[in-house]
Amino acid sequence: MLEARGLAKSFDGFQAVAGVSFTVPPGAISAIIGPNGAGKTTLFNLITGHLRPTAGRVIFKGRDVTGIAPHDLCRLGMGRSFQRTNIFPRLTVFQNVQAAFVSHRGRGWNLLASVERLYGQETEALLDAVGLLDKAGEVSGFLSHGGQKQLELGIALALEPEILLLDEPTAGMSAAETRDSIALIARLARERNLTLLFTEHDMEVVFSIAQTITVLHQGRVIAEGAPAEVRSDPEVRRVYLGERR
Repeated sequence: MLEARGLAKSFDGFQAVAGVSFTVPPGAISAIIGPNGAGKTTLFNLITGHLRPTAGRVIFKGRDVTGIAPHDLCRLGMGRSFQRTNIFPRLTVFQNVQAAFVSHRGRGWNLLASVERLYGQETEALLDAVGLLDKAGEVSGFLSHGGQKQLELGIALALEPEILLLDEPTAGMSAAETRDSIALIARLARERNLTLLFTEHDMEVVFSIAQTITVLHQGRVIAEGAPAEVRSDPEVRRVYLGERR
């Protein structure tokens, strides 16, 4: 589904990402982990077109999409969420998801058409799926942090992605919100046959749902494999878990 080939990015001589390569099979749940400053978000920005790599290629469904604009990648089937919630805080929960449907399906360019009644059933069904149907009429800016992350997930799903990249989806959540959010993400991935790639700082989250894990340190891949392999890797334990040789 997705392949990074030698991706690299420098900022004024600082090598943030240094030759990263990995693959994500269709239907997989894969994680990118690493300590702060490892290059995880920069890597996501390279994959999703928010940054152009200094070197390397991004291959999506067999097509070279290196440097393609984020909105074009979205139309090809790549969705993305961010560390900071990315919603319309003054619109209702319903309007946020409805707007995503309207935009994705090409109805937003007709300035003469009323959108109030468009995709109502689809919007309600998606809000039900992410657990927000009872809050459909609430102004989204007043949702809890966990609720806003749920809404952002709903917006991303309204864009009908084949692969969804989640950048620290539980950042800032309470322990209870984290458990609920991860259970929701795992369920939706199964039900919708989604391919997931996510970054996360909470190791319990990572090892609970990831099938494959890629570990970054100082912009380079230091380990890759199944959770049990990564957990026991001595280099990972040294640089990520703080163990000494």
